[in-house]
Amino acid sequence: MPLTIGLTGGIAAGKSTALAALERLGAATISSDAVVHELLDSEPLLGRLTERWGGDIAPAGRVDRNKVGGIVFADPDELGWLESQIHPLVGERIGAWLGDLPADTKVAVVEVPLLFEGEMAPVFDTTLAVVTSDDVRRSRAEARGHTLVGEREARQLSQEEKAERAEHVVENDGTVEELEQRLSALVAKLRG
Repeated sequence: MPLTIGLTGGIAAGKSTALAALERLGAATISSDAVVHELLDSEPLLGRLTERWGGDIAPAGRVDRNKVGGIVFADPDELGWLESQIHPLVGERIGAWLGDLPADTKVAVVEVPLLFEGEMAPVFDTTLAVVTSDDVRRSRAEARGHTLVGEREARQLSQEEKAERAEHVVENDGTVEELEQRLSALVAKLRG
């Protein structure tokens, strides 16, 4: 079995950039967000969502994530229902992915934004939080058309709390090359 790493971080801290860097360093990688997006547009999830919220939630057979966000971030009960539908499916998909990795895979990294909130940390050999300054996160989020304030961040632990809970923390306050160097050193240390 490969060394498994659960990767997390605050909104716009650079989780996806870190995941791509780890892949370049030879790790097998998967994003739980990408798995969720795939699951939303397929059965059984697509049917469950349209049954609960009506057909206009998925025009042309594709879930309108903005409409879903509008529903679940306004109503904690609806968010809880959605998570109860998604989490087991994501867990199954990631478990299958891990099981299908080539036998010589040394490191497998799963990006999980809600790693600690969803109590998934114990399934990994170790955990890693990517952190950066709030100013950098704010400018990155705004460049993507998001804001750091509001419901999205309110349902997550703070970046500081994620860093406290993670076994390893890597700062992403410089270039992609610097991030990759830090991650390379960490992977080398973990593989000992």
